[in-house]
Amino acid sequence: MLSIDQVGWIEKEIPEIGPYDALCRPIALAPCTSDIHTVYSGAIGDRHNMILGHEAVGEVVKVGSLVKDFKVNDKVLVSAITPDWNSLAAQESYAMHSGGMLGGWKFSNFKDGVFAEYFHVNDADGNLAHLPEGMDLGAACMISDMVPTGFCGVELADINFGDNVAVIGIGPVGLMAVAGAAIRGAANIYAVGSRQNCIELAKEFGATEIINYKQGDIVNQIFEKTNGQGVDRIVIAGGNNDTFEQAVKILKPGGKIGNVNYLGEGDYIKIPRVEWGCGMGHKQIVGGLMPGGRLRSEKLARLVQTGRIHPEKMVTHVFHGLDKVEDALMLMKNKPQDLIKPLVLVD
Repeated sequence: MLSIDQVGWIEKEIPEIGPYDALCRPIALAPCTSDIHTVYSGAIGDRHNMILGHEAVGEVVKVGSLVKDFKVNDKVLVSAITPDWNSLAAQESYAMHSGGMLGGWKFSNFKDGVFAEYFHVNDADGNLAHLPEGMDLGAACMISDMVPTGFCGVELADINFGDNVAVIGIGPVGLMAVAGAAIRGAANIYAVGSRQNCIELAKEFGATEIINYKQGDIVNQIFEKTNGQGVDRIVIAGGNNDTFEQAVKILKPGGKIGNVNYLGEGDYIKIPRVEWGCGMGHKQIVGGLMPGGRLRSEKLARLVQTGRIHPEKMVTHVFHGLDKVEDALMLMKNKPQDLIKPLVLVD
């Protein structure tokens, strides 16, 4: 990212590493909608000459003197969120906010990202995980962000056995939220989206009903499906600032909304007063950044290895060569109808 609304290639020095850090080179990369928000919405503020990207599978090139579990030439899963695990925030169970709110989100936020020949990973023992032998690189790259973020929405919404659940937005994160809700034991899963390939995959991942927002107000549609009762839990993985208004309306008293949608524009969200019980409806809204880190990557990798989830099915476009990152990024910006997620293979 050269500046707001402008991307291009830039020459930079190879990053220096500290005693707990690692230097990696990418072997697989994936652009994200967050990258588009960063460049074209200025969502996190003006950035100049910052390398984009936070979704990668890598190979270790160099490790710091105090790194214990990784060595040169190891193939690794790289978490998009790389907290400082010795921080007070981590001890408070909010590692993703180490160094301040959203401070664990370093790549392409306030530190150069992974769309480069080499990238730096802080706290390597805490933020890298060994790439399981034979794992599909598309699935592995989705473990960086799409899978853990979708699952984070499920955790924030506190989905339990038998819950009726709405997942608003079925792009890659929402699709993983559908899969996570199914694993958690949700009964009816109402997936809100309109793209046919996303609809088909949502059904495969566990959605029981599709709510197409292009065919009418989603509030009316979900009330019709639930006999006017609404749903127990909601994951917001897409939409905009106004989506909260719809979500609060369809949520039962005592229910919970887990938001993992990146709100890249505007100053405020809307919460409808009456449907929120005039402030007393016991309708909770929790927005969170996924925690990142090695343990989460390892656990999600197990779900891939055992066939519980199939994130590789979200990869619709494959490019070869680091120079193709810009093409893949533009796909995420323009979002053709057949796109779910692009992947760039560097080797």
